[in-house]
Amino acid sequence: MKKSSKFISNHSLMVVIISILLLIPSIYGYIKTKINYDILVYLPKDIETIKGENILTDKFSIGAFSFVITNNMNGYDMKVLEDKIKDISGVNTALSLADITDTTIPFEILPENITNKLYKNKESVIVVTFNGSTSEEKTMHAVENLREVVGDASKVSGMTAMVLDTMNLSNQEIVAYIIIACLLCITVLLLATDSYLIPLFLLGNIGFAIIYNMGSNIFLGEISYITKAITAVLQLGVTMDFSIFLYHKYEQTKQEFSDKKEAMSKAIMETFKSVIGSSLTTVAGFLALCFMDLTLGKDIGIVMAKGVVWGLICVLTVFPSLLLVFDNLIEKTKHKNIFPKFKKIQTFSIKYYKLILGIFILLSIPAIYGNNNYNVYYKLDKSLPTDLPSSIANSEVAKKFNIISPQIILLNKSINDNELVELTNKIEDIDGVDLVLSPSKISELGLPKEMLPEDLINIFENNNYKLMLINSTYEVASTELNNQINSINKLVKKYDKNAIIAGEGALTKDLVEIADHDFKVVNYISIGIIFILMLLVLKSISLPFILVITIEFAIFINLAIAYYTNTNLPFIASIVIGTIQLGATIDYAILMSTKYLETRESKDKTESLKETLDKTVPSIIVSALCFFAATFGVAIYSKIDMIGSICNLLSRGAIISMLVVTLILPVLLLVFDKLIIKTTKIKKEGIQ
Repeated sequence: MKKSSKFISNHSLMVVIISILLLIPSIYGYIKTKINYDILVYLPKDIETIKGENILTDKFSIGAFSFVITNNMNGYDMKVLEDKIKDISGVNTALSLADITDTTIPFEILPENITNKLYKNKESVIVVTFNGSTSEEKTMHAVENLREVVGDASKVSGMTAMVLDTMNLSNQEIVAYIIIACLLCITVLLLATDSYLIPLFLLGNIGFAIIYNMGSNIFLGEISYITKAITAVLQLGVTMDFSIFLYHKYEQTKQEFSDKKEAMSKAIMETFKSVIGSSLTTVAGFLALCFMDLTLGKDIGIVMAKGVVWGLICVLTVFPSLLLVFDNLIEKTKHKNIFPKFKKIQTFSIKYYKLILGIFILLSIPAIYGNNNYNVYYKLDKSLPTDLPSSIANSEVAKKFNIISPQIILLNKSINDNELVELTNKIEDIDGVDLVLSPSKISELGLPKEMLPEDLINIFENNNYKLMLINSTYEVASTELNNQINSINKLVKKYDKNAIIAGEGALTKDLVEIADHDFKVVNYISIGIIFILMLLVLKSISLPFILVITIEFAIFINLAIAYYTNTNLPFIASIVIGTIQLGATIDYAILMSTKYLETRESKDKTESLKETLDKTVPSIIVSALCFFAATFGVAIYSKIDMIGSICNLLSRGAIISMLVVTLILPVLLLVFDKLIIKTTKIKKEGIQ
């Protein structure tokens, strides 16, 4: 590291120029990286429902579908509209009652349970199927064109319409996220640093790291819109303290060396030694997300882990070079440091340690209870504003035609007609099922098969499969629907052991089960990995326990607040918050405990803690406020609850972790001092 730090210090202008040039391929990579807006895509590829979706796409060309609501249209006009829809690239077919009656037979002669799903109060539904899957580009373009043909986007429902609206809203908001985060961070940094220009260089340095990170995502192929939305603000919040640390080290070493290059060289080495341990724990926290069965965790985990690494690289290369190149300008813009030293907090922690310990123990009970009982939702459109076109359309279809949760059953072609009739009747008797359509049910319409459109026949069977359509009156992701799917699944397996239930409801049911498993696995793995790293970094057996308990307590309080405020959290927020908050804020605890061990070698525990708090509390508060600033504005601004909730939990978590580390951790260090000294590898000579 010594040679590298000298090279950077001696060639600072060259490093800045190279850093700027590297932005070109990074921006190209950022632009070319595909963004995915469909969370269900991240379900494991080997589960039944995903296999079913693939069969529907490959064998039936029903990768996705939409319901289009029409007003006051006769059969002829509907057929004209259908023909226009069929001409759209990516559309497989469009069907309505007009196709069955061929514009000459009144809708009223058909069975009421069927007509009520497609025609009511002079409003009709056209079912549009697409060749590609829900989130494929060609399907998204097809829905965009479909909205234009229909003339009203709020008349086109379906998952693809929802994904399209998610994409549009996310792209509209993402620039605002970065601007808000930067403005709030600048406010904190102007208070916390002694130069008017330093905040700009701090943000500029992290800007380099963010662009490098986002550009390198091109090697992943694609990332999720959630990852794209939160990466910049998280990277800003998590790695800002590395840059601040280097700046403070540089200011200190300038007092020791007359040559600024030598001062910077030492500052780089000192920074590397000080932050490598904490950066490893942060990287480990993010990588723990890769163990999720829902591969969205891998998506977020890899990108954020890369972000921390890029942040560290830029702190040790780009930022020192910027400081040296613009050193004279920075000196001219210096001002008095107005950030408080928070002496009262430090005094309070020591003076009232028994009271704080008592409060800690008492708060643990409601914190644990709240953490175990907060509410989570899995319905994806619930995270979106209700005034989006897709939300309006989905609501209208449910309200007017009671099409709430359509499911699809895939059966082997070998099932005979009698078994199909029997199965259809039994499914109709299941609570919450108000419509079952199958080849046998179509024949009951009393219309000759020759009169039925070929597109309709092709929907229900091909050379390998027969298909059944079911409508449930239960909401997607509800316990009632999940139980209903279990009942249907048990029933159809009796007739065909390889039968598959597909559709949004079945996919979301799998999502619920997988997310519950992921929550437990990710938390245990992140705690385990970070615990092992702290054993190595701190060379202590007891401190990792104390530090993990401290931050886990902060996480429990954070999630318990959601319970006591009756806030429903999107499932992904509940899974990732614990890992991210642990990985990002354990640094505060490591900083304090490391300094405590250093001072404890020569002083008694009280004096050691006083000096530790004096040296670390301001840094911890600045770091936490930067993290808070980077995420709080996004939490307030975002209309996408999936993003807003994650940022809200992170901003709140930063403040809670800060308070817990500055108030409770000092007490635990005092109370368990003897145990810490006995179980930690430090110079014990002279310890009082």
